Amino acid sequence: MIFKIITSVTIASEITILMTLYEFNLLNESDQCQTVWDNGTYLDVVTQDGIKMVLYAIDKFFVEVHYDSESNKIVGLKSFKHGQILDKYSGDITF
Repeated sequence: MIFKIITSVTIASEITILMTLYEFNLLNESDQCQTVWDNGTYLDVVTQDGIKMVLYAIDKFFVEVHYDSESNKIVGLKSFKHGQILDKYSGDITF
């Protein structure tokens, strides 16, 4: 008997990391920022009181990055699945 050995190699050009909101919240702020930069999809930005709030989507949740352009620093992150935080972005939607 002759046996054929079949080898299958899959080369992925892009690796997708699935992460839950809970797992994201367990990360320290530095790792949260890196996760947003590496895996987040930019959605929108609004400015309130000199702070830019940049909205990203990661898997099935959102991250709002608060950036102070005057000091050139990230001053906060908010992660969430839904709710009133999204309302400030709805003003840009036109039909």
